[in-house]
Amino acid sequence: MSPNTCWLCKTFRAEESGISSKVSLEEVLQWSQSFEKLITSKYGLMIYKTYSKMEHSDENIEFWLACEAYKKITSQRKRISVARKLFTSYIQHQAPNEINIDNPVRKSIIRNIQEPTQSCFDEAQRIVYMHMERDSYPRFLESKFYQQLKHRLQTNSNTSSV
Repeated sequence: MSPNTCWLCKTFRAEESGISSKVSLEEVLQWSQSFEKLITSKYGLMIYKTYSKMEHSDENIEFWLACEAYKKITSQRKRISVARKLFTSYIQHQAPNEINIDNPVRKSIIRNIQEPTQSCFDEAQRIVYMHMERDSYPRFLESKFYQQLKHRLQTNSNTSSV
C-alpha cells in the first residue's frame, strides 16, 4: 500500500508533526533509554500506540493499558464486568485481540475469572510487557517514524542554537 493512501501512515505523520511541536528533543531521546520511559511519556505512548497499529501488534499495548486501568477498579461488581470484557477481548482462544500468552497463564485466568482479583491479569500483563520490550520496542527505535521525529527535533535544535 502506498504511503500516500495509507490512512494509518497519514495519521502517524499528522501525529508525529503535531507532537514534534509539543515534545522536546530531550524527551524523545529518553524514549530510547528504556521501554518504561517511552510508555510513561504522554507523547511517547501516543506515538508507540500508533506505531503498534502499523505493526499489527496494538493488542499488546491496548491490553497492557486496560490492565493498568483494571487494577484501579475498586468495585467488585465493576471488576467482574471488566474482567470478563478483558477475557473475551484478549485472553480466550480466538479472541478478537488475542494476546500471546502461554496456556498455564490462560488457564489460571480462566480459573480466577469468576471471582477476579485486582491482580488476576498480572502475569499476562507481565508477559505482554516483556513481548513489547523485547520485540516491538527495539523495532520502534529503529523505525523511520522514531528516527524522523528525532532527526526533525535535532535539526530544529541545531537551527535554533545557531
